[in-house]
Amino acid sequence: MAQVKVHSLFTEFDINLFKAGKHFRLYEKFGSHLVTVDGIDGVYFAVWAPTAKQVSVIGDFNYWMEGEHQLNVRWDSSGIWEGFIPLIEKGATYKYKIQSNNNDIKTEKADPYARRFEHNPNTASIVWDDDYKWKDKTWMKTRKKNNAIDAPYSVYEVHLGSWKRHLEEDRFMSYYELADDLVNYVKDMNFTHVELMPIMEFPYDPSWGYQITGYFAPTSRFGYPEEFKYLVDKLHQAGVGIILDWVPSHFPEDAHGLGFFDGSHLYEHPDKRKGYHQDWKSLIFNYERNEVRSFLISNAVFWMDQYHADGLRVDAVASMLFLDYSREDGEWEPNIYGGRENLAVISFLKELNEEIYASFPDVQTIAEESTAFPMVSKPTFVGGLGFGMKWMMGWMHDTLEYFAKDPIYRKHHQNDITFSLAYAFTENFMLPLSHDEVVYGKNSILGRMPGDEWQRFANLRLLYGYMFTHPGTKLLFMGGEFGQYNEWDFQESLDWNLLEFAPHKNTQNYFKSLNAIYKNTPALYEKGFSGEGFEWISYDDHENCVISYIRKGYNQDENVVVVCNLTPAVRKKYKIGVTAKGKLIEIFNSDAKEFGGSGIANKKETTIKKDPWNGKDYSAEITLPPLAVTIFKFK
Repeated sequence: MAQVKVHSLFTEFDINLFKAGKHFRLYEKFGSHLVTVDGIDGVYFAVWAPTAKQVSVIGDFNYWMEGEHQLNVRWDSSGIWEGFIPLIEKGATYKYKIQSNNNDIKTEKADPYARRFEHNPNTASIVWDDDYKWKDKTWMKTRKKNNAIDAPYSVYEVHLGSWKRHLEEDRFMSYYELADDLVNYVKDMNFTHVELMPIMEFPYDPSWGYQITGYFAPTSRFGYPEEFKYLVDKLHQAGVGIILDWVPSHFPEDAHGLGFFDGSHLYEHPDKRKGYHQDWKSLIFNYERNEVRSFLISNAVFWMDQYHADGLRVDAVASMLFLDYSREDGEWEPNIYGGRENLAVISFLKELNEEIYASFPDVQTIAEESTAFPMVSKPTFVGGLGFGMKWMMGWMHDTLEYFAKDPIYRKHHQNDITFSLAYAFTENFMLPLSHDEVVYGKNSILGRMPGDEWQRFANLRLLYGYMFTHPGTKLLFMGGEFGQYNEWDFQESLDWNLLEFAPHKNTQNYFKSLNAIYKNTPALYEKGFSGEGFEWISYDDHENCVISYIRKGYNQDENVVVVCNLTPAVRKKYKIGVTAKGKLIEIFNSDAKEFGGSGIANKKETTIKKDPWNGKDYSAEITLPPLAVTIFKFK
């Protein structure tokens, strides 16, 4: 038997923290680490397998022979197996061969803490380390203001495999290639942040990355770990933040993954009512187990610490919070108080957010949570879950449903477009038009718009204008910014050829300008989560299908007036109430000719009169372009 030297990176304090579920830097201890012991270079391995009777490291260095390199179990009942194997080098492929005390079951598993994996369909872990030298010092020192909740957030959601493909070679673009093309594009389009659909290693392309097997490794589909760091670095150097999709809700049953890891339900809950996700045919983490909580929180910290992520968008929070999620009566068990809430998940999410904000006060966590669960984005010290923001799914649903209606019927559905303001300030909301809205027969965003071609594009511009002037931060899935016709296909590149046609090129220019006006108008973001930042002018003009409101920032002299005309009818001398005397100057108009509009505008300053209207002391008469949003500033 080849020699495995006794060696450990764990202190007694580490073990105590791990058992208590309070160790949030486990990636520094577990996994494979290039070290030198007694003057000999090699690799230290450590894996948690408390039900095992034997754990061997198998790999290309021992011809995948079980028993050649058996790890030593620690004496402290932690369930950790570890040891140093001399002369193994960076790039070696390996797995753990585990023989269980449970009926001698044998499993062959990838390393849960591996930093790199083989390219699929191969599934081995790879010994890896890098000495990447970051060049984003300026961003990291100043990102607190860029990631603050009173900063502009215009997020471009991207699936790296299908944003743009290398057509000549019919392959994915690499992290390096994306560091040029994607970064330049996002910067040019004036987005403030990019959100990447999961880039952690996953085996099955149609899962889009949401079925993860390698939580600590960027997927090898696009390159090496240090190449992904280069992509993040280039985004930061361009002044763009990066948010990563993070999936602590479930994981796949693939043989090399976390499921039934050591011949027992180690990472997943042993009760299928809590441990199996029926919708996704996947396993659910056991949030009641301390070591699993440490694994997950360590993973969240890892992407902030090692990859300089500016935030995590936490996937499928609703599925985690409720014991009866997608379950019929009898398929779930109430909590100790008789309720449907998963109490272990609630405490886990609170602890997750407390740790992230304590260690990285200049980032954000964002919950994809689709229910009315209270205080998702409120601090834990007042009883909230502690997220920085929450996706506003109700706004998304009502708005897309409204815009799909022919304008002739919209006057009967005014409440659909205004209702969101009844609850807009109960959470720190992000307005999402995400990948979920352009798949499975839902059509593209443009494809939902009614009318002839001109009206469809005008409606699209109006929708985006309404979105960017509505309180809350913004998220748009790739392709929406130029009016992608087809639904998203994860196997195909976006239809960039559409930019050869004026309506799509104009729409792209419009979105670029919309991002710019949003970023440069503090009233549109400074108080985006507060009722102080919004005041209705009129929400009840059903007959004309017009809504109007004032957006406010810290400086009241910079407040702006927004008017949305939700029909194709041009309305001249339309009267709105305003709060101050002086003049109104049009600063943005979605109907401008350069955006593909008709060019109807308020070209001159509009004088405000002492003539009460809409409950305000003053009023002004303006022209409303067709299917358009118009923004005015005061003078």
